[in-house]
Amino acid sequence: MARKANAAAAATPGRFKQIAMTYKMTRKADPKVGLIVAGVGIVTFGVFLAIGFLIDHPVYLGILAFIVAFLAMAIVFGRRAERAAFGQMEGQPGAAAAVLENVGRGWTTTPAVAMNRQQDIVHRAVGKAGIVLVAEGNPNRVKSLLAAEKKKMSRVMPDIPVHDIIVGTGEGEVPLKKVRTTLLKLPRVLAGPQVTTVNDRLRAMGDLMSNMPLPKGPVPGRGGARMPRGNKMR
Repeated sequence: MARKANAAAAATPGRFKQIAMTYKMTRKADPKVGLIVAGVGIVTFGVFLAIGFLIDHPVYLGILAFIVAFLAMAIVFGRRAERAAFGQMEGQPGAAAAVLENVGRGWTTTPAVAMNRQQDIVHRAVGKAGIVLVAEGNPNRVKSLLAAEKKKMSRVMPDIPVHDIIVGTGEGEVPLKKVRTTLLKLPRVLAGPQVTTVNDRLRAMGDLMSNMPLPKGPVPGRGGARMPRGNKMR
């Protein structure tokens, strides 16, 4: 029991420090976050407390008001912190992969299954909606990467639906902050065992990053391989 108490006490300062760091990061992108979160807490607490006085149970509603106000503040702060994080990641290579890794349970993400020299990337997510290919980079260049990867998926697993998303702010593109919502809105057509089977087959195939050829470069000794002197033609 003592060890558990000490571990909990040691973890508490770490949590507070993490919350403080998150708040500082969020405040840089959203200077009014403190006022908004505090306002939500005060209004929520005031409404519940007023109801408590109206029904002649101010103590009971006061306790409930404190709990509900705290939860409301946590929810609002979490959403604004997430929005700030998306704003900082926007346009950075690999940002979509970070979002996919946090979609939630039931989804398996494989980052960078296709890539070109210009760092246009296609990531893959597998869930009950099927296979989702998420591309980030130049919209014109990334379309060819998407088409090739989608063709490969359709050839290997023709009965599994394959969706594609291009991350961006242009027409027909999905903003980074809406990628998670877009995935969760896709219709669920696969059962749990089917998702496991798809993941196993894709894992067996391997991906581009694990099977990339060695980069081409100059061969040591510009003259190339030389024949032994004893084998020279006379």
